[in-house]
Amino acid sequence: MTVALMWEARAAEGRGAELVDWARRQSLAGTPLRRETFRAPEDRVLVITWWDADFDADLPDLPDPDTELVSRPVHRWRFEAVAED
Repeated sequence: MTVALMWEARAAEGRGAELVDWARRQSLAGTPLRRETFRAPEDRVLVITWWDADFDADLPDLPDPDTELVSRPVHRWRFEAVAED
């Protein structure tokens, strides 16, 4: 089964590039099948990692950045791949 972990944060005013750099530097205790980093308006940063694991597996995730770097708490979601028909 493929599980995707989504980590999303909004940077503090004017610190979007710094949050992107911070997210890219974070290592994980394991190697995902794939990892991508995205950015969006309002200095939002999204990191998605894909894992070959059960939905409820204990998987490594990005930590919370220092509170000065973000304007609100980090949001996290977990999804499992849906089989093709």
